[in-house]
Amino acid sequence: MTRRWTPHELVHDLMSEAVFGDHPLGRPVIGTADVISSVGRRALTSYHQTMYQAGNVVVAAAGNLKHDDLVALLEKAERKQGKAPGKGPRLRSPLVRAPRPSVRFQRKRTEQYHVCVGAPGIARSDRRRFAASVLDALLGGSASSRLFQEIREKRGMAYSVYTFASQYTDSGLIGFYVGTRPENLADCLEIANEQIAEVAEGGLRNGESERAKENLKGRILLSMESTSNRMSRLGKSLISDTELLSIDRIAAEIDAVTPEAVSELAGVLLAPEKFSASGIGPGEERFRDAVQRITPELPARAAA
Repeated sequence: MTRRWTPHELVHDLMSEAVFGDHPLGRPVIGTADVISSVGRRALTSYHQTMYQAGNVVVAAAGNLKHDDLVALLEKAERKQGKAPGKGPRLRSPLVRAPRPSVRFQRKRTEQYHVCVGAPGIARSDRRRFAASVLDALLGGSASSRLFQEIREKRGMAYSVYTFASQYTDSGLIGFYVGTRPENLADCLEIANEQIAEVAEGGLRNGESERAKENLKGRILLSMESTSNRMSRLGKSLISDTELLSIDRIAAEIDAVTPEAVSELAGVLLAPEKFSASGIGPGEERFRDAVQRITPELPARAAA
């Protein structure tokens, strides 16, 4: 349960709660102390026997191994396990529509504020996911990205600033994080909002989109040097029932993303009226005042 003591991680849990509300996507993956402490041995054993059985398991492997040998080992393990008791797993409820934007804040005696601003994103099967990846790289995915350059390098207002984008089965999450001292919080959020608005209005700089795409492709290729990453890529495709694209196909899809597509997606997903916000810091009033400067109606909506 260490995440609750690391503000720069906990603020992302609060972000998910602010965007998705009571839906399972809004709950922390690690769980809460109250829930975990209430789970008894019988419930835990029953869950393990029901969920961790051959018909509900995906096995992925990469590296110096023989496929036939792996299959033989798995078949042996399946015979040893026998038939699984009970019913199959219950599927989570689909997210029909995200709730209204909201605010989450946790007061903590820290020297700086940890803040996320975000909105519902797109599903992992959405064709716009490649444009979303380019947008993420362009805005805050590297040291050459807009938010990093404008907030940290040029002004020295924050040690950590970046964007994030996650895709789920029928929805997603997109936004940005900034960790900064209290006196810089409002300015940091305003600068980030201005940069997003400029991109949404088609104000991409010369060669900016191409640099973001090259950076993104480079990171993907570099990640493939890890056997663990290759294994995870296979497993995620199987368990989420999504098409496993070749690296060449992914690179081609990224290259096909136009500046216009990036700008359009920024305008659709990162419009201020869609923003939710989460924060951890020494005082809630300063946090809400800063958020109000980029999306005036949000604090009032959240309090209603």
